[in-house]
Amino acid sequence: MPLPGVKPSDLSLSSLKRFRELATVSGRLSTADLSTSDSGLLEKLKLVEGKYLKRAAVLLFHEDPDRFITGAFVKIGFFVSESDLAYHDEIHGPLFSQAHAVVDLLRTKYMKAAISYQGIQRIELFPVPYEALRETVLNALVHRDYAVPAPIQIRVYEHKLRIWNPAVLPDGWDLEKLLGAHASHPYNPDVANAFFRSGEIESWGRGIEKIFSACRKADSPPPDIHVDGYDLWVEFQFSRKYLATVKGEDVLENKETGSEKSSGIGSEKSSEKIVELLADDPYLTIHELAEKLQISTRAVEKNIQKLKKAERLRRVGPDKGGHWKVLK
Repeated sequence: MPLPGVKPSDLSLSSLKRFRELATVSGRLSTADLSTSDSGLLEKLKLVEGKYLKRAAVLLFHEDPDRFITGAFVKIGFFVSESDLAYHDEIHGPLFSQAHAVVDLLRTKYMKAAISYQGIQRIELFPVPYEALRETVLNALVHRDYAVPAPIQIRVYEHKLRIWNPAVLPDGWDLEKLLGAHASHPYNPDVANAFFRSGEIESWGRGIEKIFSACRKADSPPPDIHVDGYDLWVEFQFSRKYLATVKGEDVLENKETGSEKSSGIGSEKSSEKIVELLADDPYLTIHELAEKLQISTRAVEKNIQKLKKAERLRRVGPDKGGHWKVLK
């Protein structure tokens, strides 16, 4: 749809520059197309209708698309329960900057990384694999119905993450068709084309497949996707391994089922091993103990607290420069 009153000079220069950089790497636009003026580039991307820019051009490259298209932003909230919101943020700006800002904010503020060690290597485990999260956010931004004045909503909990967007499936499609093999049928073809040319998405209808594939590679639970009218929900349940590591619990693998579970027995074994290690070297640090036991620092700290409470271990001197004394 054309949008009178907006000129190419009103668009964000930084967003257009970022698009050119991405498209140069992707190779999906010729050098001549990328070397043309901003007006010429918008023409090449089919974002001009007669003498007017299309709504898609504003969504993609305007600093404040919500000024023209209500709801063209993303809300993120952390919920203690379904009705108890702890804190929240809003992500505004061009769709190209929204995509990266949302993923970065989720991984730095809303989703805690679980830390563990394999030898001396520090391992950071996130509850949702990066590629799955990125693909889901991109799909929500590119394929949502922008006629609906509500923003994309992302709800983060201690044990799950839910992403909602207003969606319109192609005629004759249902959830089974969406989750199966299908050709690309973008609801916003001009928006999808720009993201494709930049290399951010594919044009083969593989978005859902890529999300599930990323979860399989990371040994993370696949998302539950639910469609109710024009509401599309994608819900990621966090793995038991992640939740246990965050809580500082040991995680043992059931060899018969291949499933993971936290174990009190494993915690007791870790406590005994900590006592043995500190008896041999009372100057070991939390990180060194974690490396030797190949468990998280949180797990070490939790076991030390238990040992101190049971009067089996005492700290002598300050945290830095002191040492441990095994009591019994």
